Amino acid sequence: MTRSPFDPIFDDLPVEIPVFPLSGVLLLPGGHLPLNIFEPRYLAMIDSALKSNRIIGMVQPCAEDSSNTPLQCPPPDRPTLYGVGCAGRINAFSETDDGRYLLTLAGVIRFEITSELDLEKGFRRVTADYSRFRNDLSSGAANIDRDHLLETVRGYFSSQGIRGDWEAIGQTEDEHLVTSLAMICPFAASEKQLLLEAGTLQERAETMTKIMEMAIHQPGDDKSSSGFSTH
Repeated sequence: MTRSPFDPIFDDLPVEIPVFPLSGVLLLPGGHLPLNIFEPRYLAMIDSALKSNRIIGMVQPCAEDSSNTPLQCPPPDRPTLYGVGCAGRINAFSETDDGRYLLTLAGVIRFEITSELDLEKGFRRVTADYSRFRNDLSSGAANIDRDHLLETVRGYFSSQGIRGDWEAIGQTEDEHLVTSLAMICPFAASEKQLLLEAGTLQERAETMTKIMEMAIHQPGDDKSSSGFSTH
């Protein structure tokens, strides 16, 4: 993974971070996620992050039938969160005349939620443990079956009615290819979580290939969608 000189080193990662719960939205280390922020509590969250370390945790609410172990004793007025998210750093933002923030989060490192803190100006905060995912901060070679992956991507795109720039896709290096596909493809929220929690890039590529192959062999199913619009 190519690191930015502005990314924090492991020992400087904040223990307490705000989290942005969005179902079907995936941020991975090395990925870039555009966000359109307009709710007052999340505008406050961005203001707070910009005044400190610019770090925000992206995390999904749990599906009711999820096999993932959620936080214990969640507040009754807030959806239960998956136990693993990804910390991102605000690396670009702009303000709009109608009071929104348009920003990009650069994925830095995954984290486990160890506890939830009190609300601050309406947004949620957690204590984060990054130790399990320390390798997210370093680059490493991955043994990916690229030919099989690309063949599967072609079939998946065709089944989902997605147009692909195959020349650009063919020139994209493995890590960026797997990260970008995992983030932008219209997988179900539970599938996105599986991709997030995959231990290595190779495991993520293999998991994504299986997800795509299942979709290809299930014609007629409704196409999944995050229902989330970016700017």
